[in-house]
Amino acid sequence: MTEPASTAVGGIALYKLLSLLFGATFAAVVVMIMTRPKSTQEWAVALISTVVSSVCGGAFLVRWLGIGSWVQDDIGLIALIGVVFVCGLPAWVIVRAWFAWSEARKSASLPDMVKEFREGTGL
Repeated sequence: MTEPASTAVGGIALYKLLSLLFGATFAAVVVMIMTRPKSTQEWAVALISTVVSSVCGGAFLVRWLGIGSWVQDDIGLIALIGVVFVCGLPAWVIVRAWFAWSEARKSASLPDMVKEFREGTGL
């Protein structure tokens, strides 16, 4: 039989992990409702990018701001879920902008697209 304390710690850890993943998933759902992708490929790339950006960007921001201790409190955990949610939104916008930009230049060759991108960004 397992020790009750270790089972409780595992349950709390799972609760906190699922709460943060909920924030990432919620970000992806919200942006999908706001702007529907044109193709299945665009949808998959944008969804994966949003979730990864939420989880990784949210973790980075929590670490950078030093607010990881907020996870000890339920209200703090809700605030961290908001941070994770907000970190996923830019990824969706970037992926959608990339698809729109590349779709408009569908007939151009890859070197021409790279040249145009460099000229437009000053790189």
